[in-house]
Amino acid sequence: MSAGRVSACQRTRFSVLAVYAAVMSQPFEDLPTLLTADELVDKAFSRAARAGRAKSGVEAQQSMLMTATNIVSDNLQNAVADWPDFGTLDPFYYELADAIADVDELRQSLNELSWASRKAKEIRQEYEGRLARGDADTARKLRKQAFARVADVVDEIEGDMQELSDARESLRKLPDIRPDEPTIVIAGYPNVGKSSFVNTVTHASNETASYPFTTTGVNVGHVERDHIRYQLVDTPGLLDRPPEERNAIESQAVSALEHAADAVLVLLDASGDCGYPLAEQLDLRDDIEARFDVPVLTVCNKSDRSRDVEADYYMSITGGENVQTVLDAAIDAVDYEPELPFEG
Repeated sequence: MSAGRVSACQRTRFSVLAVYAAVMSQPFEDLPTLLTADELVDKAFSRAARAGRAKSGVEAQQSMLMTATNIVSDNLQNAVADWPDFGTLDPFYYELADAIADVDELRQSLNELSWASRKAKEIRQEYEGRLARGDADTARKLRKQAFARVADVVDEIEGDMQELSDARESLRKLPDIRPDEPTIVIAGYPNVGKSSFVNTVTHASNETASYPFTTTGVNVGHVERDHIRYQLVDTPGLLDRPPEERNAIESQAVSALEHAADAVLVLLDASGDCGYPLAEQLDLRDDIEARFDVPVLTVCNKSDRSRDVEADYYMSITGGENVQTVLDAAIDAVDYEPELPFEG
C-alpha cells in the first residue's frame, strides 16, 4: 500500500463502540420533493389570499404581501439547505453525483434558487413602505404589482427547479455504500463467482438494487470481524468489462469506487466456464491493479476445475474450499485499525 493511500484508508477512524452509530448514510436519499414553479406560486398566492381575508383595507394587502413573499423565499431557501454541501461531500459520492447530474450545474441551479429567495425578500421590503403610505385601493394595486414581480422571479428559475428535481430522482437511487466503513470491492468478469462469494461470506445478508450507472445492480454485503463491520461491494456492469467498453458515466462511477475501496478482490475463472478467455480476465485484472491504489488480490475461483493461472489464492465456492481464507486475506489487506476513545 502506498504512503498516499494509507491516509485515505485511514481517513476516518471510529472507536469500536461508535462504528455503527457514526457511519454516514447515502447523502441524497432523504432529499425532499421540490415543488414546481407553478406549484410554488399557487401555494404562495392561495395562502396569501386566505391571510388577506382575515383582515381589511391596507392591512389585508400588507398581510398578503408578507405571506406570499415569505412562502416563496422560505421554500426556496429550505430547498437549497436540504442539499448536502458539495464542498464537504465524500469524494465517492461527489464523483457519482458529478457523473449523473454534473455538480457544477447543480451548484449553479442552487445559486439561482438562493438568488430568487433573496429577490422575494427584496420585493417585500420595497413594497412594504409603499403600501403603508397609500389608501386601500392604491395598496391593492401595489400588492398586485409585487405579486407579478414575484411570479416573474419564480418563472425565471423554473428550469433550475426542474433540473434539481430531476437530479434528486436519480441521486436518491445511488447505492448506500458507506465510505466511512472499510470496503472490499469484488471485481472480475461475469460468471466468475463474484455474487456467490458475497452471498456465501455474508450468509446472503446483502442488498441488491439497480442504479443510474448500471442496469444490473450493485450488490452490497456486510461481514463483522472484531466488532468492525466490513462492506463487500460487487459492481456488475462496471468492473466486469474492459475500460474501453464503459461509457462516460460508468467510467466516472469506477473513479468513485477508487475513493471507497480499501482492497479489491479480482476473481478469475481459469477453466473458462465463465465464457471469457483467461487472457481477457487477466487484462481486466491488470487494469484494476493500475487504477486502484489499494491492495489488489488475485483469486482463482473454481479451483476444483482448473488452477492454470498464477494467483494469490485458489478457492472453490461451490466446493467450499478456501472461501474463508480469501475473506480473511481481504480483511487483512484492508488493515483497518479503529482508534479507541482513550487513544491520544
